[in-house]
Amino acid sequence: MKTTLHIQNLKCSGCANTITTRMHELNNINDISINIGENTVTFDYVEREDLIVTAELLSKLGYPIEGYSNSLGKKARSYLSCAIGQFND
Repeated sequence: MKTTLHIQNLKCSGCANTITTRMHELNNINDISINIGENTVTFDYVEREDLIVTAELLSKLGYPIEGYSNSLGKKARSYLSCAIGQFND
């Protein structure tokens, strides 16, 4: 199934690189695309549990789904994830 999630704290290609790299590590997640201008991540998944695991990963990286808690800690993690993504680009 294909879904698009609106996420918070998405700033640049470094963020997108980190998100894509980490999502590729998940089972049953494919065809990942990031739209920085719209703050979205689109991907295919197999089971509902895959969607839940992906949402949890995004939150741990500092990119919670729009409407979910976006604490100062998550914002700080997004900057770290961004820096890592830029370094690995």
